[in-house]
Amino acid sequence: MVKERWGVIFDMDGVLIDSYNAHFISWKEMLKGYGLVISEDQFASTFGRTNEDIILNYFPDIKMEEMKKMAEKKERIFRRIIKERPPVMEGAEDLIKILKDSGALLGIGSSAPIENIKAVLEILPYGDHFRFITSGDEIIKGKPDPEVFLKTVEKMGLMPDRCLVLEDAPSGVEAGKRAGCKVIALTGTAKREELYKADLIVDSLKEIKLKDFLRLLNPASTLQKTF
Repeated sequence: MVKERWGVIFDMDGVLIDSYNAHFISWKEMLKGYGLVISEDQFASTFGRTNEDIILNYFPDIKMEEMKKMAEKKERIFRRIIKERPPVMEGAEDLIKILKDSGALLGIGSSAPIENIKAVLEILPYGDHFRFITSGDEIIKGKPDPEVFLKTVEKMGLMPDRCLVLEDAPSGVEAGKRAGCKVIALTGTAKREELYKADLIVDSLKEIKLKDFLRLLNPASTLQKTF
């Protein structure tokens, strides 16, 4: 068993839900109304960044009020899509249950707006066990800045070295490492070689075992191998 309190902070998109296509479709649909057609490569290059960063990438001179309208429209489309076809990531349900039963504190650190996170938690098995949430509405700097994870760690009442981060994007991996957390990276959104900064890289949530979390936390001084 773990002697000290510990936590796991999940990125949401690409980790808890397979939201890539839903985001791509919602960005395409929203931007089309503004006369812009984007390719999947263009979308992929910005995936995981804040809405503000992405919109500024396409419209560098846009006014803040119009930017907010664009972002809100995009997210309404996204929530409609995931409610119609809940894209829960394979292995997420079992992993959340294992962590919940182990006593880990569970959190979400995402650049998504809080409305999206709430919508996902409604469709996610054991979604009510995520008690520590930091959304894009609370942060000033998006990933790879560590702000979102540092805020979540603070809400948990833990030190960063007692938390692990689950991420799927290179910018998220970097943010987790800069926050002082151990990071497990999930391939799919990015290739394995792009996630090299992570402490552990997996191809599926089904691969991750409780012992992986415990080993990364502190294999010598704070853990007893009773699993």
